[in-house]
Amino acid sequence: MPDAAAAVTSLRFAQRPLRGVRLDDTHGINEPENRADMTIKRRDFLKKAGTGAAGAAALGACGGGEAAVGGQAGGVSGPRVNWRLATSFPPSLDLLHGAGVRVAQRVEELTGGNFTIRVYAAGEIVPGLQVMDAVMQGTVQCGVSPGYYYIGKNPALAFDTAIPFGLTTRQQYSWMMHGGGLELLNSIYADFGVISFPCNSTGGQMGGWFREPIGGLSDLAGLRFRIPGIGGEIMARLGVTVQNLQASEIYPALERGAIDATEWVGPYDDEKLGLYQVAKNYYYPGWWEPGVTMGLLISMEAFNELPPAYQEILKSVCGETFADRLAAYDNANPLALQRLVNDHGVTVREYSTDIMDAAWRESNAYLEEQAAADATFKRVYDSYKAFRDVQWSYAQGNELYYQNSALPRV
Repeated sequence: MPDAAAAVTSLRFAQRPLRGVRLDDTHGINEPENRADMTIKRRDFLKKAGTGAAGAAALGACGGGEAAVGGQAGGVSGPRVNWRLATSFPPSLDLLHGAGVRVAQRVEELTGGNFTIRVYAAGEIVPGLQVMDAVMQGTVQCGVSPGYYYIGKNPALAFDTAIPFGLTTRQQYSWMMHGGGLELLNSIYADFGVISFPCNSTGGQMGGWFREPIGGLSDLAGLRFRIPGIGGEIMARLGVTVQNLQASEIYPALERGAIDATEWVGPYDDEKLGLYQVAKNYYYPGWWEPGVTMGLLISMEAFNELPPAYQEILKSVCGETFADRLAAYDNANPLALQRLVNDHGVTVREYSTDIMDAAWRESNAYLEEQAAADATFKRVYDSYKAFRDVQWSYAQGNELYYQNSALPRV
């Protein structure tokens, strides 16, 4: 590996505040509530999970991988339960697919082997873009998949993953757990017989791989770009021909020229897909996914059939896995980016000002249009936007000043 200091120097990112964003609005934030038990009260879709001694013991066990639950060396006592879990990712993407694997391992450990979950990769039971359908149909009891894959079912499910110019990962998780976001999202999932708990995060993502450099906004016209979610909707407004492909389809499509560009996740996962072999221009920022979360999508019927202690263990393990994955990505991504630049000849480029300005304008227009047309979308968007306004007002002070002062000194 090349000298670390030289590598870091070669990867300097320009620091530029986004113009036209007002960050001084401090009204409308939801008052924090105690949502530690994440109980979904809306429409009586979900039986209230137990919060007695068994639930408290399960929550207390989160901190230690080998800790016993409820005072029993082998884990909490309970019936034998066997579930199946599908992910949207191949096993080669070990952090993405591995979130489901980790959930299964920890649940089995904390129940002394009484609650087992068998994990299936994308394509083994259903394609990666159909995990939620498999949960709804009872083909599997649960799955790890980004909510924005399913905006065709309800556009507001995009908020379960990320929206353009949205919250950072830390802010997103805060909105979900303490700003009412998870309750709002689960009221939507309930319409499909599903409940979700965040269990994975990639952190902020990159802006995609391009065969040819993109000089400005005019270069996007007619560009064939793989990008899902609301980000795809915005790119379409900027003239892009949008496609949505699952992980296993991306490299072949890029290699044979069926698409001109693709976004995926960030340096670590993108390196594993080998995208640098067919596209050398790597752009930032991933303005459509500034802080990605993914949930464990669970059949509500299957969840309600679990003993209360198992419910608490499953929810706790999701939170534990979320933190573990985010830390893993924060460790892996900088090292992967060094390899991409220094070992694979990748050029890291910044999106032009006219692209960022147009993307900001069209993103806000799209979100406002959706809110005007759909009461459910508006309810989620209003909560999210009020939370974002306060978070950004706070972040532009201490945190942004620190970053702008400290990072250029590296």
